[in-house]
Amino acid sequence: MSKITIIGAGNVGATCADVIVSRELADEVVLLDIKEGISEGKAMDIMQTAALREFNTRLTGVTNDYSATEKSDIVVITSGIPRKPGMSREDLIGTNANIVKSVTENILKYSPDAILVMISNPMDTMTYLTIKTGNLPKNKVIGMGGTLDSSRFKYYLSKALNVPASEIQGFVIGGHGDTTMIPLIRFATYNGIPVSELLSQEQIDKVVADTMVGGATLTKLLGTSAWYAPGAACASLVESVIRDQKRVLPCCVALDGEYEQKDIALGVPVVLGKNGWEKIVDYKLNDAEQALFNKSAEAVRNMNGVLSEMKIV
Repeated sequence: MSKITIIGAGNVGATCADVIVSRELADEVVLLDIKEGISEGKAMDIMQTAALREFNTRLTGVTNDYSATEKSDIVVITSGIPRKPGMSREDLIGTNANIVKSVTENILKYSPDAILVMISNPMDTMTYLTIKTGNLPKNKVIGMGGTLDSSRFKYYLSKALNVPASEIQGFVIGGHGDTTMIPLIRFATYNGIPVSELLSQEQIDKVVADTMVGGATLTKLLGTSAWYAPGAACASLVESVIRDQKRVLPCCVALDGEYEQKDIALGVPVVLGKNGWEKIVDYKLNDAEQALFNKSAEAVRNMNGVLSEMKIV
């Protein structure tokens, strides 16, 4: 029996739950929230689509009852306040750090061997916090950001090329922030053809710029953080782990010398399987790319410093 728990029944958590159950990624899924009735109502609503979409996964909603999450294989943490227009992910550190730390402690009481997937913003710092305070093997803590950013990158490339996004390969590394992510154009291809051979420099620059503010663009339009793409990105990550697919996806993980960085959690391509992230893939960055990665790491490290200032780690 496989079991997945999602903490936070907001838009992202509920969307993640919906995709996970519709793909039947586990026998049982638990959706937990602190607000009475929210997780129960959303779980019931999703389950009422089971006959229509023909899935058999059981989804249960609970209010703040962590005992219901016992023996989870994977726990997705979406808890925290979402971004509002004009807010950066960094603005959320103080409030969300305390929420995430409390959630992690409660989860590990009942599922000490679970793999934790972090969505809460600022995602890189919340992943680092969980690694530092959760006392888990580093391969069992995974930040989702790079998977989402890479999907957005492919979306903007597909628009520029006027081709299906599913036929594009490309990924984003670095921090999950409007100024810290690094869309790697050099490795982006359309059916094996480098996109640099198909697009002008002006088009490439626009794709990169649009990708980097992809989340902020949606926050401005929606009045809150996006949820469809983040929820689906998380489900894709979870699928590779729960089904031991060994897919290579960019995720925020603990670095210990890889990509010239230590004591930080940052987005890099990793192999995802039943043990969590199983290997960091070295794409041999050139000097310019490595300089951007180092700059991204410096910015994320500064954010992480706030945790020490607040005596959270």
